[in-house]
Amino acid sequence: MLEVKELMVFYENALAVNNLSLEVKEGEFVGIFGSNSAGKSTLMNTIAGLTLHLKYREERRGGERITILGRLKFDGEDITHLKPVDRVQKGIVLCRERHPIFRDNTVQENLQLGGYLRKEHEVKESIAFVFELFPSLKRRRNQKAGMLSGGEQEMLAIGLVLAARPRLLLMDEPLLGLSPVMQQELVRALKRLSQEKLTIFLAEQYARPIMPLIDRGYVIENGTLIVSGSGKELVDNPEVRSAYFGM
Repeated sequence: MLEVKELMVFYENALAVNNLSLEVKEGEFVGIFGSNSAGKSTLMNTIAGLTLHLKYREERRGGERITILGRLKFDGEDITHLKPVDRVQKGIVLCRERHPIFRDNTVQENLQLGGYLRKEHEVKESIAFVFELFPSLKRRRNQKAGMLSGGEQEMLAIGLVLAARPRLLLMDEPLLGLSPVMQQELVRALKRLSQEKLTIFLAEQYARPIMPLIDRGYVIENGTLIVSGSGKELVDNPEVRSAYFGM
């Protein structure tokens, strides 16, 4: 489904992603792990088209020079130069770290806005699924999003993305800053999404709770691929387990 070929991303002279190649097959749950500033967010933003958008914006302003090399393919189609909105229409949707929500709108209104590119009946189906996935959001459907707890806001952010009906769900550090209870709730939801055969590509620094869920994983450092393998292979690697999984 997704192919990343020899991707390199530079911010001025700083190398953020270094000759990275990977793939995500349809129906898989794939994780990419690494320490802070390893290049995970840059990778996710580049797949979603946000780095390209930033590159063009900075060029118009005469600001930071961003260079993107390599190829991105989705369903065999080259999407390297495709706009973010066109990628969303193809089903590539990113839930960013601290993904923005509409704080002055209700939970219900947020979810409706998340599905603005979809047909009305599709949005209704998606919202019903989100409320099934996160019952606490259903109880607060008429409450303003800014009044939710941090964990509930993260649930809503994921719900916003799900309302867009992704074929490939990109997630950047969804566990960051959540309490252990909320982490468990989110891991439960991710397991359910995986059982629904939604293709998921997730970047996370705190890898341990995610490892039992993934089909395959990649570990990167300084934008460079260090090791890859199945979840079991990564956990069984003592150096990887100690350095990245806290085990």
